[in-house]
Amino acid sequence: MAERSTAAVDVADNSGDEPLTAKAEQTTADGVAQTRERDTAANEDAEDTDGSTSPGSSTPPELHSGHKLARRYRLEECVTRLDGFSSWRAVDEKLRRAVGVHLLPADHPRARSVLAAARSSALLGDPRFVQVLDAVEENDLVYVVHEWLPDATELTALLASGPLEVHEAYQLVNQVSHAMAAAHREGLAHLRLTPSAVLRTSTGQWRIRGLAVNAALRGITSETPQRTDTEAIGALLYAALTQRWPYEDDAYGLSGLPKDIGLIAPDQVRAGVHRGLSELAMRALVNEGATASRQDPPCTTTEDLVKAVGEMPRIRPPEPVFTAPAEYQRTTYQQGTYGRPAPRPGVAQPMPAAPPPPLQSRTGKALKWAVSALLIVALGLGSWQLAEALMDRGTSGDSNTSHNTDGNDKGGDHKPTKPMAIEDAREYVVKGEAQAPGEVAKTYDGDSKTFWRTKTYNDGPKLAPYKPGVGIVYDLGSVKDVSAASIALQYGGDHTTVSLYATDSLSPTTSIDSMKSIGTDTTTGTTAKIEADKPVKTRYVLLWMTALPQSGSDGYYGAGYKQALTDVKFTG
Repeated sequence: MAERSTAAVDVADNSGDEPLTAKAEQTTADGVAQTRERDTAANEDAEDTDGSTSPGSSTPPELHSGHKLARRYRLEECVTRLDGFSSWRAVDEKLRRAVGVHLLPADHPRARSVLAAARSSALLGDPRFVQVLDAVEENDLVYVVHEWLPDATELTALLASGPLEVHEAYQLVNQVSHAMAAAHREGLAHLRLTPSAVLRTSTGQWRIRGLAVNAALRGITSETPQRTDTEAIGALLYAALTQRWPYEDDAYGLSGLPKDIGLIAPDQVRAGVHRGLSELAMRALVNEGATASRQDPPCTTTEDLVKAVGEMPRIRPPEPVFTAPAEYQRTTYQQGTYGRPAPRPGVAQPMPAAPPPPLQSRTGKALKWAVSALLIVALGLGSWQLAEALMDRGTSGDSNTSHNTDGNDKGGDHKPTKPMAIEDAREYVVKGEAQAPGEVAKTYDGDSKTFWRTKTYNDGPKLAPYKPGVGIVYDLGSVKDVSAASIALQYGGDHTTVSLYATDSLSPTTSIDSMKSIGTDTTTGTTAKIEADKPVKTRYVLLWMTALPQSGSDGYYGAGYKQALTDVKFTG
């Protein structure tokens, strides 16, 4: 359970607000006209990026990175600036952890409703929601502090690469509907359940952020809050199954449905969609007049949705995929068959002829003694030559010359390695935010002056426990034998630890611990060389850095622990 300060939970003493069961109505009773979320989603997302404000809204306070609130919360990065308020990623210097902060002027027309919504949400204390940690009014500012989940990924980002796997979609609707049903029982509504408000953690749990607060910040209200949230869950499930937004307008990075055809079932939009989940999405979206594919009643509340999910057969996770070991290759030499063709089944093989009898005559005995003498002389001569060669080698001082005595290494020639072309690459994020996703291609463009750079960290060289590591997944185009890698680095000093792993895709679904290791190198220079004990067959290679060197400031980037990749090459 996340910590909540006294300001976040002391509703009776500080605000005189109504009990928890009445808070949801209070958050929607701020005098703002009812706004349908799907009609404004595209506009709101656009405003998030350009920083425009609505006419008549209060002027947001002039804040900047490094500003401190209550001598504790240090603002780091502004992630949203909209309609008189701003949202920031910040650091709680007292507990040394990342937090999120919503800020707006105390005279903002929605300041009181935001405070009330935040305090009501904090009282719920359900771990399935991102927790409100503080809700304060001071120095003409109102700010709401909430958890920051560095290991969580928005549904928006997950859907960017395609629809969810059926078990993930099932877990999404199951966990989100149960969480919202618990909130509705306490009189709280979300009213802005968008793909960016639903997060999946690294452990596979789904969490909801912005309960009541996101709607209060934007002045969103609804006369039927439970029905609004239920329809929103249906839209999330629809998007998870089809990678399409279930309305005509594009929103949240997803394409809308074709115009003039109405709302059609997910299994009619995309082949292979789970029939039960498709029908469930339609039952939740029936609020707009859609017809469910069966005669089941529509789900107009989250309690109805929870009941419908419980009546479905449980969808189990997919079985883990194990790579079959390579087929055993028998050696050419087999005792008893060397130099003879392999027998064909069903054909009797002739018995080998008996060896000739040993020589028994006097001449034969003499010949045997002569051969034995010659062998003894040859052995003595060979031993003398070997000793002389060893003595010459010891006096020559040439200790760098090695001789391969492997009889199978014909002449000591090794199979030459060849460079591998990199078809594509994508940054791999396990915890926290990405480093520089748009610069990944510069690591294999052949230009040593371009590079992909990590962010600058205050502690090091090891990134843990703040981050397990940073890295990039490379696509070699097809399955190849990877035996070595050469990685050109921008910064030397301290030490850089780089590891290579064989993985399953550009967006791996398995943990690093379950990936096959190719090799690791720790260097204090500007080049890392990794050689595998034996080639590893894979199409996708993860380059993973767990320790970064300390370097001074250079241009825009300040001093700290950081690293940059200028040129990455794989050979096999």
